[in-house]
Amino acid sequence: MRTVLQITPYYPPHLGGLERVVLHLSRCLARRHDVRVVTTTLGSGGAPRRAREDGVTVRRHRATEFAHTAIAPGLLGSLLAAPRGAVLHAHCAHALLPETVALAARLRRQPYVIHFHLDVDASGRLGGLLPAYKKHVFGRVARAAAAVIVLTEQQARFVEEAYRVPPARVHVVPNGVGPEFFRPAPAPAPAPAPAPAPAPAPATAPVGAAGASATPRPLRLLYVGRLSAQKNIARLLDAISLAESPLRLRVVGGGELDADLRARADALGLGERVEFTGPLYDEDLRAAYADADVFVLPSDREGMPLAALEAMAAALPVLATDVPGNTELLRGVGLLAAPDPASLAAAVDRLASDPALRGRLAGRSAERARRHTWEEVTRQVELVYRKAGI
Repeated sequence: MRTVLQITPYYPPHLGGLERVVLHLSRCLARRHDVRVVTTTLGSGGAPRRAREDGVTVRRHRATEFAHTAIAPGLLGSLLAAPRGAVLHAHCAHALLPETVALAARLRRQPYVIHFHLDVDASGRLGGLLPAYKKHVFGRVARAAAAVIVLTEQQARFVEEAYRVPPARVHVVPNGVGPEFFRPAPAPAPAPAPAPAPAPAPATAPVGAAGASATPRPLRLLYVGRLSAQKNIARLLDAISLAESPLRLRVVGGGELDADLRARADALGLGERVEFTGPLYDEDLRAAYADADVFVLPSDREGMPLAALEAMAAALPVLATDVPGNTELLRGVGLLAAPDPASLAAAVDRLASDPALRGRLAGRSAERARRHTWEEVTRQVELVYRKAGI
């Protein structure tokens, strides 16, 4: 048994895919190691600053957030005080934390691992500084790491080219999904039987009389994730306004754009076609997947979308924008559409009109998701540690 530090700016109950990756990876590693999560109080919802959770020691440092960056002065001291020989594993999608880990590793004279989740775009008042930071600061941190874990082959090529990390130090380890999300795939839709010859219609048919055509049930769409610019829920709302099929969209999650997106839905006149639930957890989240017909992901870019993996495990057909992260996970499995409202709307209408297609995609989703277990992710991460000599 050895000590493994999982270092992350955010951790549940803070909402996000990175946070849940750290949670599940830490729990699995804790079966064989002394795992300690070093994180911040941001979004902790009053959780204790020191806790033992599911076999994992969690240390939350007081922090503030500026320009989408967690600033936790006590984090460096915590890393320096860790047991000699502890693994330093930093989860990165934000500035400052990678540099803090690199400094601690240098002072401790030991290697560290970077887990690269997403290359974020510039935003906010200081967004113009991001390209220089990536080139002159993060690039040096990534090149100095003993290993850089990425989620996809596409990310591996990006890290090697953009940050000039030697290919031998870049390791692809996809995200996983927990067994609690799996449910049997639906049986394929049977071929339609030949229609019988129509009986002579009565001169008049009262509403609700036998033989009157039933109103089709709306297609139930589901989105799960942060309400942020990168996820581009506005694009999905615009697509809903263009779609011709009866449908309902359920938006599960929270974030800085919550109020703006609700206002946009109202401005588009979507009314009861869209429901914002806020974040859902555990049984409530699994129930949302079970109640849906199609999972939709309208993002501008992804690392490897955890919510899409959960939807796939729940045997849902997945419709997503054809952008980095989505493409590699869903090619040949889900339905990919160009990242514009008209293309998304056309794809929604196609799925609404073709239950057999939905059934085929659901089966492919469930089959692919079975490859992505947290146990396999943990095995691959431990192999990276060994290859890096940590």
